[in-house]
Amino acid sequence: MSIIFHEKTKQFHLNNDYISYIIGVLPDGSLGQLYSGERIHDKEDYSYLINLEYRSMMVGLHDNEVFTQEINRMEYPSFGTGDYRAPAFMLMHENGSHVSRFEYVSHRIFPGKPALPGLPALYTEDDSEAESLEICLKDHLTGMGQYHLYTVFKDYPVIARSVRFVNGGSERVKITRAMSMALDLPDSDYVWMQFSGAWTREKRPIERLLTEGTVSIGSLRGHSSANHNPFVILKRRNTDEFKGEALGISLVYSGNFLMSAEGDTYGTLRFIAGIHPECFSWNLSPGDEFRTPEAVIAWTNEGLNDLSHTFHSLYRKRLCRGIWKEKPRPILLNNWEATYMGFNEESILKIASKGRDAGIELFVLDDGWFGKRDDDRSGLGDWYVNKDKLPGGIGGLSEKIHAMGMKFGLWFEPEMINEDSDLYRAHPDWVLSVPGRSRSVGRHQMVLDLSKNEVLEYLYERMHNIIDEGKIDYVKWDMNRTISECYSIGAEAEEQGTIYHKNVLNVYKLYEKLISDFPEILFESCASGGSRFDAGMLYYAPQTWGSDDTDAVERMKIQYGTSYGYPISSIGAHVSESPNQQTGRACSIETRAAVACFGTFGYEMDLNRLSDEEFETVKKQVIFMKEHRELLQGGRFYRLLSPYEGNYCAWMVVSEDRKRAIAACYRILAEVNPGHKRLKFTGLDPDKTYRIEGNEYFGDELMKIGLEIADIPKEGKGAEGDFVSRLWILE
Repeated sequence: MSIIFHEKTKQFHLNNDYISYIIGVLPDGSLGQLYSGERIHDKEDYSYLINLEYRSMMVGLHDNEVFTQEINRMEYPSFGTGDYRAPAFMLMHENGSHVSRFEYVSHRIFPGKPALPGLPALYTEDDSEAESLEICLKDHLTGMGQYHLYTVFKDYPVIARSVRFVNGGSERVKITRAMSMALDLPDSDYVWMQFSGAWTREKRPIERLLTEGTVSIGSLRGHSSANHNPFVILKRRNTDEFKGEALGISLVYSGNFLMSAEGDTYGTLRFIAGIHPECFSWNLSPGDEFRTPEAVIAWTNEGLNDLSHTFHSLYRKRLCRGIWKEKPRPILLNNWEATYMGFNEESILKIASKGRDAGIELFVLDDGWFGKRDDDRSGLGDWYVNKDKLPGGIGGLSEKIHAMGMKFGLWFEPEMINEDSDLYRAHPDWVLSVPGRSRSVGRHQMVLDLSKNEVLEYLYERMHNIIDEGKIDYVKWDMNRTISECYSIGAEAEEQGTIYHKNVLNVYKLYEKLISDFPEILFESCASGGSRFDAGMLYYAPQTWGSDDTDAVERMKIQYGTSYGYPISSIGAHVSESPNQQTGRACSIETRAAVACFGTFGYEMDLNRLSDEEFETVKKQVIFMKEHRELLQGGRFYRLLSPYEGNYCAWMVVSEDRKRAIAACYRILAEVNPGHKRLKFTGLDPDKTYRIEGNEYFGDELMKIGLEIADIPKEGKGAEGDFVSRLWILE
């Protein structure tokens, strides 16, 4: 791992055992992207990668027309200086001009990786793990400074990037566009892969061949959204799960975003990612600065599973924080689908008691415990315990749950408010809305204006007191409403473009304050399921509720798609009732658990309603999960068969030492007189023997020949019919 600067050629070479990333100072003083990809030898001069040629209709330097930005690979392209592709940034100066010209001034190379104040970001625990480069550019006319931060890690084929703008001039400047990164690639022969959907059908892999023109995804919902995830893969046409080149770009941010790939008419490709420029602006007075969120770029030439392994390990170890980042997660029981808001202490304790008998470790009380909250039309914002439901308060219930030998968790939705609430009656100005205009609602609720510090402090005080008094071990942090009418009452007109971003920053700040006060709490992020499942949230909450759709067959698809960019330990996955409350599908409890165990495992039901036989099955599932969860949540996860491409889904997880593995296969619909079908495993030691159900196989045998799966399961309940599954334990 090293960052090398060649003084004579003004070129930087960031590299480790896997990758090289070469930046050069171009003839106009801007930064150029010379090379990114598999590691190459260092040498002083890669200037031949700079295009110097005169072409008609292109705009070059006034004294050097053979150099033009239009046909060069720019590192952080600007607007209005000869590059007509999408810019990475745009500034509006006091004279109304949008033209800036930043030139290289200086740089510094240093060990480790600095934190990004107020923003989530990758980190190091030891300076020897990474090396960082900060390059300073300045616009000499206005005094504006631009600081580009790069980090290369010792053990990962990854570059982390962010940008800081500093107003070193005497006039105010407005930022109207500030991407976290741009990456110009020398050809556009890539397949774009995005992960899109909607509520209850999140993260469907969608592929499209790139050509001339622009492909983009984004969110203007105030959060990253279930519709498009801020994670994109660019892969070669022949790349699959097991071979081929691919780039993964992940944005460590939870608000409005844009990710875009533009193929130009000269065969090159520009990728940009960052805060969505629509409805965004940020004023910088002299001395002020603005920092973009971090973008993470990972590279592989060994297929998409290998790319996912990079993100899984990196995010588990160097994005998630605290005691829970790699700790096996407790098996939980949540009361939501069992009771909704119609509960009292007696009914909750009855459900919890049955959970204790099953070996459950954590009981979670969901929505309905506060204010006047008997349905979703009232009470949000009134974070005071409803003593009619819980006479002893949260503290009293928590004490009884703890006495059963379980941890106790609690649901919050702090960012939202009902019109029928004491908080709204006291502070109607705390709602995002435009005075004089009609106001939209979603789920009968509105969005609190978290850009206001007084709102932040109110929520912090109430949540802190409840968590402290209740001895809470786990917090499920929900968010069930996208932002509309994003207007902060009382803020100046020129500040309205900052509200979306400030809202996200204060969500982060609220998390940070509570984590600082209660470092042992396990936080789980939820946004109607997966509507804010992004790398930014993992910095604060090491797991996210994967989807409100708990149907096992749908969850195969959702968890499959999520696994491309996020670790298995981050995916909240539960066994729910059958027939399922979202789809009406009936599915065996064996298959429901066989899907949910590849995530943070739990139950979303009243276990008292199960038959004796099913309850015994639950007890065995809990024992199984306790025995194997460290492997399931921390091993190397491989996708084997896609549920989007056929009637089967299969995946497996392998220990780092390759001595143990668990594989799962799911047949979605029954087949009459099926043909033979074999599942080939992967990631095993080819020279070792593995014991499976009393039989022994060499690793290469399992990977090259595989096991028959057309008859899963071989015997027992559900052997014939739809939605069947099988787990193999390899020792």
